[in-house]
Amino acid sequence: MTYLAHSKKDNSSPQTYADHVKGVYIRAVKYAKEAEAYACKTNGLLQSVAGNSAIWHDLGKLDDENQAVLQGKSLGSHLPVNHVDAGVAALIEQKCSYSALNVFAHHRGLPEICENATFRDEHPAIRKHVDETLKIMLIRHRQEITLLDKGQEEVYDFNGEPNLLLRMMLSCLADADHMDTALAYGQAPENEELPKLQAEERLALLDSYVSEFRGNDERSKLRRKMYFDCRNSKTEGGFAACDSPVGSGKTTAIMAHLLKQAIDRKSRHIFVVLPYTSIITQSVDIYRKVLVLPGEEPEQVVAELHYRADFQDMDVRYLTSLWRAPIIVTTAVAFFETLASNKPSALRRLHELPGSMIFIDESHAALPAKLLPLAWHWMNVLADEWGCYWVLASGSLVHFWELEPLCSIGIECPKVPELVNASLHEKLMTYEKNRIAYRWNPDSLSREELCEWVQSMPGPRLLILNTVQSAAVIANDLCQKFGRECVEHLSTALTASDRSATIESVKARLRNMTDKDWTLVATSCVEAGVDFSFCTGFREVSSLLSLLQAAGRINRHGNIPCAEMWSFTMQNNSMLKGNDALEASINVLTDYFRRNVSITPELSTSFMKEEIVYNDICLKAMKKMLEAEWTMQFETVAKQFKVIDSDTVTVVVDPTLAARIRDGRGDWIQLQKHAVSISRKKIKEWGLIEIAKGVYQWTLSYDSFLGYMDGVLGIERERKDFLNF
Repeated sequence: MTYLAHSKKDNSSPQTYADHVKGVYIRAVKYAKEAEAYACKTNGLLQSVAGNSAIWHDLGKLDDENQAVLQGKSLGSHLPVNHVDAGVAALIEQKCSYSALNVFAHHRGLPEICENATFRDEHPAIRKHVDETLKIMLIRHRQEITLLDKGQEEVYDFNGEPNLLLRMMLSCLADADHMDTALAYGQAPENEELPKLQAEERLALLDSYVSEFRGNDERSKLRRKMYFDCRNSKTEGGFAACDSPVGSGKTTAIMAHLLKQAIDRKSRHIFVVLPYTSIITQSVDIYRKVLVLPGEEPEQVVAELHYRADFQDMDVRYLTSLWRAPIIVTTAVAFFETLASNKPSALRRLHELPGSMIFIDESHAALPAKLLPLAWHWMNVLADEWGCYWVLASGSLVHFWELEPLCSIGIECPKVPELVNASLHEKLMTYEKNRIAYRWNPDSLSREELCEWVQSMPGPRLLILNTVQSAAVIANDLCQKFGRECVEHLSTALTASDRSATIESVKARLRNMTDKDWTLVATSCVEAGVDFSFCTGFREVSSLLSLLQAAGRINRHGNIPCAEMWSFTMQNNSMLKGNDALEASINVLTDYFRRNVSITPELSTSFMKEEIVYNDICLKAMKKMLEAEWTMQFETVAKQFKVIDSDTVTVVVDPTLAARIRDGRGDWIQLQKHAVSISRKKIKEWGLIEIAKGVYQWTLSYDSFLGYMDGVLGIERERKDFLNF
């Protein structure tokens, strides 16, 4: 009898147990070996666990009842006996506890680990059945897997941080399992290999690109000096900081630094982590233009991963994006929630992180304050034990690792040298002093008053609201009152494809010196890294850091006299949604305005300190998160570590793509272009239709101006005449 691991599906043949186990073993050991080349404390443990758990992970599929389903002899698609439990039982007998946990977690995810946990099935009847049939399954296994009869002995002289190691172990097994299954079903490319980093060659391309910009004005000279100072900076630890203002050339300067470091450290990937999806395409375009060698495919060299969509279900797991490219540009949400996850679908990419150079751009905006200590802990472990190197950069850099309230709860305090020396930093900052004037409107404005006030100011104008719905409502108000030509709209209500088109339209309008009487209404997605330069700015009161970053989109090149950045608040309105998470930030910043505190980037670190100690809620949340991690509560950490504090689902806007996904086709590249993220609470209210497990289709109206909010506002039109201000 030929035993199966996966049954026949559509036009794909069934996969034999032997082929699957061997395929998973080869990949898992390969992934572990590549990661462990950069590890200093694992001593071969990662490879041994990857191999052992791969060999035994599907042992329970050899059970007679499970084979009946896999062979199509029994009705149903679900295996009647938990196929994971047999592998766990076999590994416990071999005293391979790490591998037993890894097999236990390879579908359900890492659990809350308590003392005396055995990782067996929770149902006594299943455990009894597995114990009674284990011997015959072991005989069948050894008949099928003759080349992998015995695993390796687990070595327990590991003295590093265990939690990231456990996540890394699951990553190797999960990626190998998912990839082998996807290949068997024709849902993944046969060739898994992508171009190598080749840092020396790419640095030469970048040097050549920068040399073409030969302006002789003082600012151009300073930009060149910053580039070469960053490029040639000698840093030996795991961290560096780059505090430089708008227009100083961070995008290329820090990439040059990372490429140089990658040469010295023999690194394999460079990550660029950005706070918002809206700015990823801009950075990707630059890197693909500059860093791609002759004959290479740009998309394979610089991966654009701006949509975090991880799927547990086998039918849609092929949509998950991986970290295989030499240069990965991604969001803080996707990056840090991968570190926090306990699920195999997300963790499967983690094994690619060791030996990487990581650029956290606009690091002040990467994470909510309550998540910083735990993320900082992971960053330090990855630097100390897994060969990672981090650069934290911003035009208003927060030195949070120096804050006394955070030091008091036990965060690591490594030395973090500056890439930009004090003299150069001072010269660069001279261009900031007169670039913009910060103003405060103390009156609480109605929707109509806001629209009239904004329209009366010099254009082009940038107006930033605190929520997606508020931005859509005000954009619609301006459109109704002054005409579509007077307003643009940008937020995550738009798909990535439409956001990119809007950004290009905005850039074109900004280049047209005769096109001035219009306003871009947006959310915080435009605050960091977007190369916009408006005449006047308006920011609904949020945090000091958001205000400083928003100001970076006003008079960006310093050529507009008397440019202003206004802060304001709104009157209560049923259509304008607030953001409760901003309460402390709003109160602290409002107090600054009332006390006439001069707004400068130098306030950033002290502002964060005041936010943290505003009340004890933030510090309590930090301590609770750290305690959950230290006590190996993997499920709790994954649930609570949310960069964007909302439970969302992936919603496909494009009907053609939705049909392909419904039929089991499609890919993650198209998904991230034509999908949006929507609160799970709105599934019923907004009529979302599930087209695959965890993937939904948008059924209300959608347009390229307001995005999915066009349909939402349509619902509100039926409820009340809200457009009459």
